[in-house]
Amino acid sequence: MAEYEMKDNTFSLFRNDKKEKENQPDYTGDIMVEGKKLRLSAWLKESKGGKKYINGSVSEPYTGGKSTKKQSEDF
Repeated sequence: MAEYEMKDNTFSLFRNDKKEKENQPDYTGDIMVEGKKLRLSAWLKESKGGKKYINGSVSEPYTGGKSTKKQSEDF
């Protein structure tokens, strides 16, 4: 099977089957914008008036919890 290659200005979202807490997203995925891949997180919400909607955020790709910050060698 060929590997899927994202096209610019497209996204894919998948249900988060491992959700354990309310603050974790209901859906996660990726979006490609101007050749840069970013991470999407989305939550299913309901307004005070009872209207259902999707709320989301865009961030840098998930790196497995590894920090990309440099640590200072000066103590």
